[in-house]
Amino acid sequence: MAISFETRFRVQDFVCSELRYLDDRDWDKWLSLFSEDVEFWVPAWESEYETTTDPQSEMSLMFYSGRGGLEDRVFRIRTGLSAASTPLPRTCHIVSNIQIAEAFEGYEVTANWVSHAFRNGETTTFYGTYDYRILEDAGDFLIKYKKIVVMNDLIPTVLDIYNI
Repeated sequence: MAISFETRFRVQDFVCSELRYLDDRDWDKWLSLFSEDVEFWVPAWESEYETTTDPQSEMSLMFYSGRGGLEDRVFRIRTGLSAASTPLPRTCHIVSNIQIAEAFEGYEVTANWVSHAFRNGETTTFYGTYDYRILEDAGDFLIKYKKIVVMNDLIPTVLDIYNI
């Protein structure tokens, strides 16, 4: 069954809102988009063409199994306990090629992304793909799973949640 235009628009708007909250540093709104048991994963590259496939047993650039991990990261950013995030860069995320498919509990979403971060007089660019599992409950969406593949993984500076 085809996804309705209205649903497609709502899901795309939801994805764009998540990135806007990161750029605006609206951490509370950003965190509110994730389910309590979210899996937030940034795999490492195993070879030139393959990423790692299991965050429990293989190297990852980031992995949080639950919103609590994301909340802790935001706490460290907000309080200055993350020296790598001081000063916090200005960021701009761009998302495109958003594709949506119905899934058992909601929607499977893929997208391409690029982000620019400006800090200490330098601009850094990261880019890659997003894979989401988005649940719908009473008309609201929640991110149950987010996998972020960073294509340019030779990282010249800090890589944190706000960069990707």
